[in-house]
Amino acid sequence: MSFRIYLVEDDGNLNSILTSYLQKEGWQVTSFLNGEAAREAIKDAPHLWILDIMLPDIDGYQLIREIKTLSPDIPVIFISARDTDIDRVVGLELGSEDYLPKPFLPRELVIRAHKLLERVYIDIAKQREISTIALPPYTINPTSRIAKLKEEVLELTSKEFDLLLFFVKNQGQALSRDQILNYIWGEDYFGTDRVVDDLVRRLRKKMPELQIETMYGYGYRMVKP
Repeated sequence: MSFRIYLVEDDGNLNSILTSYLQKEGWQVTSFLNGEAAREAIKDAPHLWILDIMLPDIDGYQLIREIKTLSPDIPVIFISARDTDIDRVVGLELGSEDYLPKPFLPRELVIRAHKLLERVYIDIAKQREISTIALPPYTINPTSRIAKLKEEVLELTSKEFDLLLFFVKNQGQALSRDQILNYIWGEDYFGTDRVVDDLVRRLRKKMPELQIETMYGYGYRMVKP
């Protein structure tokens, strides 16, 4: 995966060296020599920011505040010539994922960036892929609560998605209306169990390929494909 890295370092020589090392990894690197230029690029939302704390205009602390306000999930590595505990602590409090005191070997920054990018993007992507349930021709992701028909996202209400998950988790089993009612609406619900029939009808309409059988006088059963 070709990641976009934004580097903010006011030392021109070090900026050039770090940019070169990062580009050798196949990453798209944009570098800045001051905080104001970097601030204008926050809206670009790169995959990773590498920020020097001590800058001639806006310091790294102000930049990370603005970065995390706009894009809280984008990781940040702080670099600083001040190897003090307070810098580490403040950086963590403001949301940085890593801290590297100067002087450091450029290769160490590359290694840390690799590990951070892998953890934030690749591992999460793999986990999402693992958690996706295949129910041909549909795919269902319980974590993001998204159901798709191929690449088309289906517009399901919260209760429709809850019902879908309940059926998926109990494929092949007969589910009474009371079981469905308690699962979707809770045991404190007061009303007719016909709301279950209406919810099933809506789910069938939006996902007609689901094999949901009606068990007259009892409830429903989803048949395994």
